Amino acid sequence: MRLVLHTAACWLLLTVRDAIPSRQPLAIAQFTTLRMRLIKIAARITEIATRVRIAFAAACPEPDLFSGLVRSVLPARP
Repeated sequence: MRLVLHTAACWLLLTVRDAIPSRQPLAIAQFTTLRMRLIKIAARITEIATRVRIAFAAACPEPDLFSGLVRSVLPARP
């Protein structure tokens, strides 16, 4: 089971890294760097019936990168 979870985590990080624009320095970053700069960030998550809101702190290190990642991972609207 651990191997399956580790494989899924690696696949998820590869997908996130591929979604980062090539002009960003994180586009070629290692997994530990991605984990420290993208995943281990405090945020407040509010779930509503039709959407999920994520509120980052005012001192979020990469706010433009986060919004771009979310737009590139979401499916296209009909």
